[in-house]
Amino acid sequence: MELAEAKSKFIEAWGKLGSEWGINRTMAQVHALLLTSPVAMTTEEIMEALSISRGNANMTLRDLIGWGLIEKQHKAGERKEYFFAEKDTWTIARQVAQERKKRELDPILKVLNELSAVKGDEKDPEYKTFKTSITSINKLAGNVNKTLETMLKAEENWFWGSIFKIFK
Repeated sequence: MELAEAKSKFIEAWGKLGSEWGINRTMAQVHALLLTSPVAMTTEEIMEALSISRGNANMTLRDLIGWGLIEKQHKAGERKEYFFAEKDTWTIARQVAQERKKRELDPILKVLNELSAVKGDEKDPEYKTFKTSITSINKLAGNVNKTLETMLKAEENWFWGSIFKIFK
């Protein structure tokens, strides 16, 4: 397999994986393109490489910057903006985990904490079932939150070493 074919296959696979995780397919493909590029790319280069519109490219690049996965760079004497992706996979994983935590887990934790304070008759089976379910889900979500917080603060070798110890 030639390099160009391999890059194309990776970009397609990363896009599919991203869409499985709830991330826009084009967003994942632009990220894959920038991940595999040794130099920062312009919007025009990205549009041409992926055959996407300027509007789609601009929106996608803004989203990737918002996720903290790419950076905008300026070159002296040029008006064009260049985009560069972080290449360290541990840093990428931590950034994605942090964003997903902020967008998905934190809001549900807030709701679960509010729901945990519901008042009712302890003898009422409907109240007891509701309270038990909410308490259980809240505990699980809290444990997931603690695990993510540990991951976000940890160095890669320590984190994976700790995880593998659990499964031994």
